[in-house]
Amino acid sequence: MPQDGWLGHNAGMHVSVIATVYNERDAIERLLDSLATQSRRPDEVVICDGGSQDDTADVIRAYAQRYPDRLPNLQVIVEEGANISRGRNLAIAAAQGPVIAATDAGVRLEPDWLEHLVAPWEAGGDPPLAVAGFFLPEVQGIFQTAMAATVLPLHDDIDPRRFLPSSRSVAFTKEAWAKAGGYPEWLDYCEDLLFDFAVNAQRPDQPTAFVWAPNAVVHFRPRESLGRFWTQYFRYARGDGKADLWRKRHAVRYATYLVALPALLGHLLFGFFARWLGAVGLAAGIILYCRRPWQRLRVLGKDLSPPQWVAAAALVPLIRATGDLAKMAGYPAGLWWRWRQRGTIPDWRRSLER
Repeated sequence: MPQDGWLGHNAGMHVSVIATVYNERDAIERLLDSLATQSRRPDEVVICDGGSQDDTADVIRAYAQRYPDRLPNLQVIVEEGANISRGRNLAIAAAQGPVIAATDAGVRLEPDWLEHLVAPWEAGGDPPLAVAGFFLPEVQGIFQTAMAATVLPLHDDIDPRRFLPSSRSVAFTKEAWAKAGGYPEWLDYCEDLLFDFAVNAQRPDQPTAFVWAPNAVVHFRPRESLGRFWTQYFRYARGDGKADLWRKRHAVRYATYLVALPALLGHLLFGFFARWLGAVGLAAGIILYCRRPWQRLRVLGKDLSPPQWVAAAALVPLIRATGDLAKMAGYPAGLWWRWRQRGTIPDWRRSLER
């Protein structure tokens, strides 16, 4: 039985789209245009600006004045210094709809993104707490194609029972957001993972609280250089350390680079059999390490010429190694921050058990 009357079959259900932005002047209209052309129009759009220095908020206000019929209920909130979590929480608190759809600046929404994302509520039946949309890379050139193949999943990579959605494509009830305690404002990166955990904890009898909506797709552009990619993954891993996430994953990475790899390289310095064993081990490791990205490259790089495809494939090991080294640098930085903040940050694992 539906838990709330408005969550039954109701084509007039009020849906609020929220996003948080910072210095997105050059990209924000791309997002607004794709919101304005949705097959299922949002009933309101609430954007929180974290104090942009490039007049992003003014661009949003100008868009609302220039095109009043496209997004008639578009509003922007400005709070200097608001991080991603704080910005989302402010936007959700200001939103009037019982269903919240979240996305990010810098993305392009498929025209039927919102329609697919809110369909589980508008179809009737037992309403979900949340719906997980998906994201696909929008690539240009050899490097971005290799980057996307290396670090981003395709539909075939997703197990809906275990998928933790990014908040660039997700929807949830405002009630579920409130029960989750909102997005964790003490955390600057990986905040959407902790939010997902808190939503899942509200349905402990199910594998996940998120209904999988693979056709609710947003497109975004991967990083365009190794330097920007390094910074991105350093921050992600620092967030892991701050939140005490993925201990085993990080331990395996350190063991691989600091123990297994030096051991295999060391074999190359000794006799024929040892060199042969080391070379075979390194080759096998690289193949296993890059097999899935190379498979994804067959899909994402279908428009590349053969020489371009080979160049993209050669970039995959470099990109993977760069990301791993960035994580190995960022994770201890996050742990150090967590140690210095001990006693002042919440124990999110314990809160999920309540």
